[in-house]
Amino acid sequence: MKTNITSNRRYLTGGFTLIEIMLVLAIIALLAGTAIYKLGGVLKTGEKARVKSDLGTIQTALLNYKISAGSYPTNEQGLSALITKPSDVRAWEGPYFKGGGISDPWNQEYGYRFPGLNQGTSSEPDIFSKGPDGQENTEDDIGNWETQ
Repeated sequence: MKTNITSNRRYLTGGFTLIEIMLVLAIIALLAGTAIYKLGGVLKTGEKARVKSDLGTIQTALLNYKISAGSYPTNEQGLSALITKPSDVRAWEGPYFKGGGISDPWNQEYGYRFPGLNQGTSSEPDIFSKGPDGQENTEDDIGNWETQ
């Protein structure tokens, strides 16, 4: 008696079933979602670190401005005095800050106030980011008074 063994093997060596493929895709999607969720906190930490670094750079540029011009820029002149020469300043040796504008990670201009209110002394300026909400004097503000 002769049996056809080769025809039975053809059915046993097929590819993956649809359920197996869907299960693998579901596992991959779950892992990708978890990774994206975990990276959200890293991005927020990176934005805050960039703000603190920018505040140090701006503070150095303001000190250079003060050395050459004799005082810090007024509130009206603001941080733009670091990039373009104010009309009422004679001894300007800038630009003190490279780049077009001075903006935080949320694409908003850094705040500037002189004399400062948060430094403990009015002889130093306040430089700050309004944070992700874009509102001044809220809990997400980051200022140079926090870096000291």
